[in-house]
Formats: sequence, C-alpha cells, structure tokens
Amino acid sequence: MNYYLLISLILAAISGMFSITRQFQMLQQNSYFPSRYTKWLKENFEGLPIYLFLISSLLFCFGLYKIQTFFIAACLGFNIYSAVNTQKKSIKKLVFTARVKRLYTAAFLIFALFVVLYAIFGDTVLGRAAAAVTFLLSFISPILVYISWAVTNPVEKAFAKYYVNDAKRILKSHKNLNVIGITGSYGKTTSKFILTRILSEKFNVVCTPHSFNTPMGVVRTVRESLKPQTQIFVCEMGAKNIGDIKEICDIVDPDMGMITSVGAQHLETFKTVDNVFKTKFELANAVKTKNGKVFVNGDSAEIISRIENENFTVYGTDADFDFTAENISYGRNGSEFEVKLGNDTVKLTSKLLGLHSIINITGAAAIAYSLGVSVEDIKFAVASLKPTEHRLELKSSIKGSLLIDDAYNANPEGSLEAVRVLGSFDGMTKVIITPGLIELGDKEYECNYNLGLEAAKYCDIMIFVGNNRSKPMLAAAKDSNFPKDKVFAVGSFREAMEIYSGFADSNSVVLLENDLPDNYLN
Repeated sequence: MNYYLLISLILAAISGMFSITRQFQMLQQNSYFPSRYTKWLKENFEGLPIYLFLISSLLFCFGLYKIQTFFIAACLGFNIYSAVNTQKKSIKKLVFTARVKRLYTAAFLIFALFVVLYAIFGDTVLGRAAAAVTFLLSFISPILVYISWAVTNPVEKAFAKYYVNDAKRILKSHKNLNVIGITGSYGKTTSKFILTRILSEKFNVVCTPHSFNTPMGVVRTVRESLKPQTQIFVCEMGAKNIGDIKEICDIVDPDMGMITSVGAQHLETFKTVDNVFKTKFELANAVKTKNGKVFVNGDSAEIISRIENENFTVYGTDADFDFTAENISYGRNGSEFEVKLGNDTVKLTSKLLGLHSIINITGAAAIAYSLGVSVEDIKFAVASLKPTEHRLELKSSIKGSLLIDDAYNANPEGSLEAVRVLGSFDGMTKVIITPGLIELGDKEYECNYNLGLEAAKYCDIMIFVGNNRSKPMLAAAKDSNFPKDKVFAVGSFREAMEIYSGFADSNSVVLLENDLPDNYLN
C-alpha cells in the first residue's frame, strides 16, 4: 500500500463531499426526481471536472502519487471555496433536511467503502480498482448523486409509507373534522390563507403552511399541526402529473373543495391543458363521493368552458354566478369592492391588490358563508388580510421607491394581472424586473412574449433577467417599439437591482415578477 496514494484517496473523498453540495442542491430543487435533475444536468454540467479527473488519472497511472496528493489537496481547497461561495450567492440554498442528511450519509459511506478497500487490499487489482472509483466519484460528482439517491430511495419510500399511514390514522381520529381541499393552476396558496383567516373568525382552523402542497408536505402538516380541538383543515394540493391530486385526496379524504383556476402551468409534465383540468378536478371527484360542495372560479375560462350542466358552486365577477364580486376599485391603500353572498351584499375593503385577489377573496368568502360565518365576520376578516409574502406585496424599496413583490407568482394570467396592477400607479415611474415564466412546454415562448407585450403597455423601464430566457420578452419590446435605452437584459437579479438603483427615487415603483431558483437562470 502506498501511503501517498492513501492520503490522496482520503483528500479526494473529502473533496467529493464538498463537490456534491451543488448537485444535491439541484436534486432538491427538482423535487428529488432523477429525471428532472438529469435535465438540469444536461444543460449545466461543465467540462472542468472531467479535465481534472483526466489529470488525476494520468498521475495515478504513472505512479506520481506525491504530486497527485498536492493536486488533490488543491482541488479540495477549490471545492470548499466553490461550495461555500455558491451557497452564499444562491437564491434558493440547499436546505439540510433529514433527506439531504441521509443522502450525505450515503455518499460518505460509499467513499469510506472504497477507501477502506484500498487500505485492505493495497496495490492489488481490487485495491487499485477501489482507488480509481474513489477518484472518479470525487471528480464526476453527479455519478455519486445517482448512486446515493438509489441507495437511499428504498429508505425514503419506507419512511413515506409510515408517515402517510400515521397521518391517515390521525385524520380518522378527528371524527368531526371538516377537510377543505384547495387546488388550481394558480391562486391556491393565496386562497388558502384568505380562507383560513376568514374561517378563523368562527372555527379552530389549521392549514398547510407556506407552499406545502405535496403529499409529504400535507402529511407533515397533519402529523405536526392537527390538534384535538381542530375543527377545519384547509389543505392546499399541488400537482405536476396526472394523479397527484388524487394521491393527496386519498390521504386527507376532503369534505369540500375549491378549484381556483385551470391554465397552462407545468405543461412540460402535463403536456396539455386538458390534462391539467383532469388532474385539478380529481379534487372534485373525491369531494362528490361524499356529496360535498365544490366551489370553482367561473372567471377561469378553462374551467367555465368544461363544467356546463354540472353541479358546481361558481364564484367570480359575472352577475349570473352563485357568488359575485362587483364595483371593484383600486388605490394606493388597496382594493374596495362588493360581494353578493346569497341574499346579502357586503362592501369589502382589502390591502390585497389585483383582480385575481378579489376573485380569491370572493371564493373564500363564499365557502365561509356556506359554513355559517356571518357577513360582519367576513367583512372584518377581509379588512385585516395581509398580502401573502412575495405575492403582490407592497413594500418600501431603495431611495424611497415602492416595490411590488410578486416573486412567487409564476403563472401567465397572474403575471399579466401583476403588470396591470403596476400600471395603476399613475404619475409614477413604473419598472418591471422579471426572468419570465417557466415550465410551460411549447407555450413558454408565447406566454413570455405576451408578458413582454403587456409590460410594454404599462412600464417605463423593463429589466429582464437571463440572457437566454429574456429573448421572447426582448422580441415583444422590439415589436412594441419600446425605447431601446429603457429595456435591459442582464444575467442576475443583483445586476437588475443595480440598474434599477440608477432610476429609483420616491416617485418610482418596481414590480419584481417571478424570482426563479438557480436551476432555471440562464
């Protein structure tokens, strides 16, 4: 056994543990699906690790172990710096969840196995093969990611099965619990928080926090948040594939449902809007087996065109709907409007901006009214609503300017509405910063082009993030004859804010529309 080679292997293993940080970050941002991670990898994997591996392999083959030790040590230093620096700059950092910790443990054990094999068998064929694999995994870290995922996946499935069964047990123990499912291509998170706030005037309510809308996010909420006194559980349900909503419904068995919209979202996996509709209405199918009410947004063209002669409770802005919002006006202090609730018409005020916010409030008020919440309680609750974080949230910004923070909005209709809200700030310099929209399949270019057209109508300055992603929006700006010196394309949000700071003053307002995670910025 050569001790310089052994030291090189140990350093390589440590280096590999740092090099997989970025890879695990992207695996996590792609929901731990290897197929999605692979797609990101194809677009972003760089050749440097391969060249470094080839250099290390030559040193190994020619027995230059001392030089190799110093070479590996240098690579270790670079990987430590790169891992720390990348996390500092990342918009969405790697979260060290229990699952990530298990992935790291698997990676460590894999490295330990091959290092020990060399320590035992030395310069035999088996020992040198173990050494070669160690170097391979330390430099070409995606291979280690796939192996770690494969090793831990059976464990993750076992944990998931246990947690799901435990959540079902807890739900069954709440005999009088009313479960309200909320889904939609967009608007579901905001509607969830609005509904929870209104229902809280009369009931003890628990809802899925933040954007917890996956099966395991729902299961975690049930296991950690439901209490014996809980009367209503408001459950947000997300989906990227047919059957995803049904999977959640099979866990929580909803009594009522709210479908906020159907549109061109996640078309890379759904393929067609019809598949989106089919998936969202898996909630309706589950509720109707219990003879429960399903509330749907009639202003969603994709919904209203598909539910003719079916038994749904419809809300929106049309006077013929079951629950209607009308006489809508906006100002710097928010929104004013009237909602028809049965035989009652109530005037509501809210700090929330945008027509879609009014529609979400109308749907939530309709459900609360049907469950016996009084008109006065609804009025008070709506007036006290605060904007959902990063959803058309009005904030103070640099140099006394205003910021409309819509960073979590990633749908075509919502983005267009956000631009219109920006346009309502008369007499101010209006600026948009956006990387555009994603996961829209073959409609992505069209939707981003339309976003650019809408921005050109209302904005004085447009700043697009992503040199490649901005192309359809730049094309729209050009076709709209938007002033060339007022439109910019940059590589990062930091650069965008630097440009905006040159224009910002107390008479300017900037819309931050869709803050994409790192795996989409290019």
